[in-house]
Amino acid sequence: MKLSILFLLRRNKANIKGLCPIECRITLDSQRKPFSTGIFINPEYWNASKQKAHPPNKGNTQINTQLSLIKQDINQAFLFLQVQEKDFDVDDIYRQYKGENIKQDKSITEMFHLHITKQEKLIGISTTKVSVAKFYQTQVHVKSFIKYKYNKSDYLLKDMTMAFINEFEFYLKAEKQFKQNTVHKTIQRFKQIVKLAVGLDYLAKDPFLLYKNRKPKKQVVFLSKDELEALEKHQFASERLQQVADMFIFCCYTGLAYTEMVNLKTNDIQTGYDGNKWIHIHRQKTQKDYDIPLLSKAENILNKYKSETHLLPIISNQRFNSYLKEIAEITGINKTLTHHIARKTFASTILLYNDVPMEIVSELLGHSEVGITQQHYAKVVKKKIGEQMSKLNSKLK
Repeated sequence: MKLSILFLLRRNKANIKGLCPIECRITLDSQRKPFSTGIFINPEYWNASKQKAHPPNKGNTQINTQLSLIKQDINQAFLFLQVQEKDFDVDDIYRQYKGENIKQDKSITEMFHLHITKQEKLIGISTTKVSVAKFYQTQVHVKSFIKYKYNKSDYLLKDMTMAFINEFEFYLKAEKQFKQNTVHKTIQRFKQIVKLAVGLDYLAKDPFLLYKNRKPKKQVVFLSKDELEALEKHQFASERLQQVADMFIFCCYTGLAYTEMVNLKTNDIQTGYDGNKWIHIHRQKTQKDYDIPLLSKAENILNKYKSETHLLPIISNQRFNSYLKEIAEITGINKTLTHHIARKTFASTILLYNDVPMEIVSELLGHSEVGITQQHYAKVVKKKIGEQMSKLNSKLK
């Protein structure tokens, strides 16, 4: 950790005597903390490069002594916090310098910094870069809200109430115009930060205690049997569109997420206990291994594109989804196609509509628990039940 202490002359804040205040700026790595020293000086006497009053006289010598003491006290505060072997930031140095209680006055930004620093060390162990990046995003949203609502750069934990959370939710909806799912996820991550503060005794009472973070009910969008068949039969004039269509179809028969699809390699295809080919992969999102049977239609696509390094062509997620919009328009599919719809199609049209039990669907999707699958695909199951009851009703007639 690198500490720097800089004294700055604020010429635009001169008093009626023409004297200007000297401000001190503490910088720890990239974090800054400016504060007023309470010292005023004739601007003609200030030497910025030497960081002192000049020329030597009784008044200037006194100012230089005061500045030297401030710098010394800040360095002592920094050394004291280093000896404690605990996470601290530039605000902690300032509070220690002022003799304030650090533990009780933690801010929201400090808690984000504490959590993210720890999570970054766990990347590849129990979390991913993507998950940590989302906490950075949440921090940006919280900071912009604090600036918008309170005109502050930060907010103390001890001052936070449930009203703060309600106002933050309203801000995300009204000012940021986020969709309900984004609002839910943002507040969910912010709640983790607050729970950490409560657990570390930086916050006496949990402001989330009576708050209800309503999870939006999402409609599962997937291709019907007819739409999938239309896509399979269509021959695209563009080679790139044909590749993307084939990769999308491949995922409709395997349920692979984008990351698993692009990273699929030859050694991921293994012969199972039943003598058939299976895809054995590690799912980054849940950090779990799982197996999917390689159905013939998916295997045909692999055989078409198989190379020495990758089993499928390489394309970015953004471009992949961009091409899917063209594919939907050409084939007359009136849905906003994204790669994730292929995964939903595998679960719905390929598995559930062909009477594969929910617990097996959950296993094949690599979900961490069957409850997640039930939550997402309850309507699909109800529709399937409705179709079966209609067939039974026809037979009974």
